[in-house]
Amino acid sequence: MKKALAEGKAVLLDVREKDEWDAGHLKDSKLLPLSTLKGGAKAEDVVKVAPKDKIVYCHCGSGVRCLKAADELKKLGYDVRPLKPGYKDLLKAGFEPAEKK
Repeated sequence: MKKALAEGKAVLLDVREKDEWDAGHLKDSKLLPLSTLKGGAKAEDVVKVAPKDKIVYCHCGSGVRCLKAADELKKLGYDVRPLKPGYKDLLKAGFEPAEKK
């Protein structure tokens, strides 16, 4: 997964809510909250965050919301791979946190 992200073949999508994102997120990840996806996000808006030609690895806090987000993204034709490890677990696995502003 890290290799695909580094090579630009994949995107890391955080499906937590904006307040969780603002409290800390992973470097180079993109934000697309599950509530936005379930609220009827338009395909043209989603593609701005997650290009269709990329593998989408999605994560949340504990692995539950990313499964629901994956279902929504699959309906839009994405190659999506939900990550069971949550945000804190990904930090422990060596993913870098974004710099806080």
